Parts: sequence; structure tokens; C-alpha cells
Amino acid sequence: QVQLVESGGGLVQAGGSLRLACAASGRTSSNYPMAWFRQAPGKEREFVARITRSGGTTYYADSVKGRFTISRDNTKNTVYLQMNNLKPEDTAVYYCASDNNPYITSTLQSDYNYWGQGTQVTVSS
Repeated sequence: QVQLVESGGGLVQAGGSLRLACAASGRTSSNYPMAWFRQAPGKEREFVARITRSGGTTYYADSVKGRFTISRDNTKNTVYLQMNNLKPEDTAVYYCASDNNPYITSTLQSDYNYWGQGTQVTVSS
């Protein structure tokens, strides 16, 4: 059974930084791409970033490009999301996601089968 557990959320002022972590268990995470999504109150869950199995290729939503960095440490089965220059509009519950497809490149939440419980990020103005 694949389990994903996020951590690192919290309250931060605009312009600040946070680093989220997603620890995977139940399989070797290095065999699978990973992604981050977020969901703000009253809004649909949206794609934030994804990273390939090796970590060699990353892809970002336009809204976070240049401010967020996704990375992974396959020795620790953990994926990270470094968030800099945070804005109030970044406030959301952040989820990590994965799938059994080792070649998945989708930005659609419906294409991912495994999800963490989410971690709240709140950015005050």
C-alpha cells in the first residue's frame, strides 16, 4: 500500500518561505514521478509542480514558476517543495501525488491515484 505523508506547512507572512516535504512508503519512490497540487477554499485542486523519477526534469504551473522549486531525495523516498516569495494567493492545502504509471506527465489531478492527506499553507498579507 502506497502512503504519502506531507509536512512543513504553516503560517508565513507574504514574501516569506516554506519548505514542504512528502515522505513516501510502500514502494520505491525513485521508480515513479511525483507531483504537488494545491486546493484553495472554494476552488478546484490545481497542479503546482511535478518531477521525474530521477529528478532530472521538473515542470511548474505558471503561477509558481520562478518562486517554487520541486526536488527529491530518492535515498530518503522524499519529495520537497521549496516555496519562496510567498503570496497570499498561495494560501491553500498542499497535496503530494503519485501514480503507478512510471512515465506520467499529467497535470490533471484525476490522473493520479495516490494522494497524501495535505498540509495547510497560509500566507498573510
